[in-house]
Amino acid sequence: MNSQDVLNIIDPKHALFGLFFAFSNRLQAAGDGFYEEITTKQFFLMACMNLFGDEPPTANDLAKVMGCTRQNVKEILTGLEKKGLIAFEPHKTDKRKRMVVVTQKAIEVSQKYAAKEDEFIWRLYEGVSDEEIVNTYLFLAKLEDNLKKITGEVK
Repeated sequence: MNSQDVLNIIDPKHALFGLFFAFSNRLQAAGDGFYEEITTKQFFLMACMNLFGDEPPTANDLAKVMGCTRQNVKEILTGLEKKGLIAFEPHKTDKRKRMVVVTQKAIEVSQKYAAKEDEFIWRLYEGVSDEEIVNTYLFLAKLEDNLKKITGEVK
């Protein structure tokens, strides 16, 4: 069944809702087959760490960006720590906080896959214009804002 067939059977809003799940599953499966050292969720967490620049994030910071619970992030971090890809360091001023930092091994893994990641992204967006990508991003950001309102993250 192709995308148009689905739209002929059910309401587009419901079809899109279902597509989010199917897409997420396919993306995770492709990613899990892509990396030897890490899972897709671990990759996503590592990518989110790049958003914080020079100031390493806490598990809470990562949970907010990733849209999941602190407990889920802690589980992912534990796996990355066991693999030697991240380490925990105390915060400079608040010793109760533990900052998540990437290790040299993580940098080496990132370098190992850089060209392959670029090819994957190119293939994923093949036939999609930059304008379509930006518009889709902005559309999904609106939906994310609505989800935050639904879940009480934003009042």
